[in-house]
Amino acid sequence: MNASENFTLEKATAEKAAPEPVVSQHRGWRFWAIMTSMAVASLLAGLDATAVSTAMPSIINDLGTSQGYIWIANAYLLTTTAFTPIFGQTANIFGRRTLTLSAIAIFAIGSAIAGPAPTLGALVAGRAVQGIGCAGINAMVEMVVCDLVPLRERGKFMGFIFAIYSISTTVGPLVGGAFASYATWRWVFYINLPLAGLTLAMVTVALEALPRGSSVFSLTALKRVDFAGNLLLVAAITSILLALTWGSGDEGWSSWRTILPLVLGLAGLPLFLLFETRVPSEPTTPFRLFSNRTSLSGFWCAFTHNMLVFWILFVLPVYFQAVLGSSAFQSGVDILPTAAVCMPFTIVSGGIMTKLGRYRPLLMVGFALFPLAVGLFSRLDEKSTTGYWVGTQLIGAVAIGIITPVTLPTLLTPLPESDVAVATATWAFMRGFGTVWGAAIPLAVFNSRSNALVAARLSSFQNESAAARALLANGGAYTLAAGGSIYQALGLDNNTNGDHQADDGLEEIIRGIYVDSLKLCWQVGIGFALLGFLITFLAKELPMRTELETEFGLAAAAGSEEKGDQGDSGELDGGQRQSPPIQKKQ
Repeated sequence: MNASENFTLEKATAEKAAPEPVVSQHRGWRFWAIMTSMAVASLLAGLDATAVSTAMPSIINDLGTSQGYIWIANAYLLTTTAFTPIFGQTANIFGRRTLTLSAIAIFAIGSAIAGPAPTLGALVAGRAVQGIGCAGINAMVEMVVCDLVPLRERGKFMGFIFAIYSISTTVGPLVGGAFASYATWRWVFYINLPLAGLTLAMVTVALEALPRGSSVFSLTALKRVDFAGNLLLVAAITSILLALTWGSGDEGWSSWRTILPLVLGLAGLPLFLLFETRVPSEPTTPFRLFSNRTSLSGFWCAFTHNMLVFWILFVLPVYFQAVLGSSAFQSGVDILPTAAVCMPFTIVSGGIMTKLGRYRPLLMVGFALFPLAVGLFSRLDEKSTTGYWVGTQLIGAVAIGIITPVTLPTLLTPLPESDVAVATATWAFMRGFGTVWGAAIPLAVFNSRSNALVAARLSSFQNESAAARALLANGGAYTLAAGGSIYQALGLDNNTNGDHQADDGLEEIIRGIYVDSLKLCWQVGIGFALLGFLITFLAKELPMRTELETEFGLAAAAGSEEKGDQGDSGELDGGQRQSPPIQKKQ
C-alpha cells in the first residue's frame, strides 16, 4: 500500500469525526501582499475572458470577414483548457513564482499580438497565446492560495478570489462594448498591457517570499516535464473542439469531417490517462487523483458546474438580443443580476464551509437549485416580464455562488497535500472542459432546432422568406443574435413594444423560432443540472485539515532561509506553523 492509499484510508476511517474548530491566526504583510497580487492576477484573466464578446461585431466589421470569426473565441478556449494541466506539474518542478510570472508574461505577449492584428489569422494567434497565459494564471492563483492556507480555510479565501473573478467577467462585456463603441475594439487587448505590467510587478515582489524551484534552464529539471503526455492531451482537446466547431457550423453533425475528429479526440482522453499511468515518472495527471469517490465527485461537480454556468451565460444573451431586442451592450447589462448575486454568495459559501468544516451540504444545496433555475429559464418567451427573468437569474446566481468555492476543497480533502498542485491543475482543466461543452451543447441544440423551425415556419412566405432562410440557416440564427443585428439584417424594425408589425407577421414568427429553439436548449440543460445533483451523493463528508503542510508556502520558505532564527516556536509571518517536509512519493 503506497503513501496515497494510506492517507486515503486514514481519512475514510475518520469520516464520522467531528470537524476541528478553526484556530484564528495572525497573518502578516507578506501573506496579504501575496493574496492581493493573486486577486489582481485573477482580475486580469477574468476581464479578458468576456470583454471580446461584445466587441465581436466591431472586430468582424473592421477585419472585413465573418468567416472563421468563431475561432477568436475558440482559440482562446482551446489553449486555456488544454494547457492548464502542464502548469500543475511544472509548478512542482520550477516553483510557483516562476510559473506565475511566466503565465502573466505569456498573457501579455498574446495581448500584444492581438491588439494590432491586421488579419483574422493574426488575431486568432494572439488569442491562442493569451489562452495559454490565462490557463497558467488561473491554475497558479488557485495553487498559491492552497499553499498559503490550510484546507479548512481555503473556501473562505478562494471565495474572495472567485468573487473578484466574477466581477471582472461581468464587467468584461461592458468594457468591451464601451471600447468598441467609443474608441476601438483594439483597446480590449491594449488595456491588458499596463494591467499585466502592474500584475507582474506585484507578483514579482509578493512571491519573492515563496520557495524557489529548479532553474528553467536545468536539463535535469526539463527531463522531469511530461511533454509527451501534455502533447497528447492538447491533440485530444484540439480534435474535440474542431469537431464541435465544424458540427455546429456548415459541416453538420453527420459529416465525416465532424465525426472523425470527435471520435479521435474522445478516444484520446482515455489514451492520455493510460499513458499517464504507464510512462512518465512524474505524470501531469496521476490516476490516483480519481481513486476515491469523493475526489471523483469533486472533479465531476466542477465540470458540471462550469458547464451549467456557461450554459446560462451562452443562452441568456441570445434571448435578450433576439427575443427582447436588446443590443449586445444592453445584453451585458441585463445579465448583471447573475454577477451581483453570485459574488456575495460565493464569499458566504466559502465562509460557511470554513466555519462548519463541511462541504457536502453546500454542494447538495447548490446543485438542487440548478434544476429549478434552468427549468424556470425554459419558460422564457417574448411576453416574460423583467421581474421574471431577473428573479430566475437570481436563483441561478445563488446556485453558482454556493458551489463555486466548494468543489476544489471537496476533491482535495481525501488527497495528501503533496498532490495539491496536480489536483488543482486537473480541477482547473475539468472546469475548462466543462466550459467547452457548456457552449458546444446548447449551440448544437439551438442550431439543429432553429434550422428545422426556419425551414418549417418560413415556407409560407414568398417575398422575404428566401432572404430570411439564407440568413438564419446553418448557424446564421445564432450569429445574427450574438451580434444583436438580426432585425436590421433582415430589414425589420428592431421593435419589441408591439407598435410595429412586420410584413405578414415575419418578425413575430422569427421571434417565435428563437423562443422555441432556446426553450429546447434549456430543457436539455435541465437533464445536466439533475445529473450534477446526483453526482453530489458520491461525495463523503470527511474532516478537513486545519494544519498547513506544504513545501511551497511561506512557512517552507522561512524554514529554509531562517532555520537558525526560529527556535522552537515555528511561528512565521504568514501565521503558519512550520511543518515537517512532505516526502515525495516514489
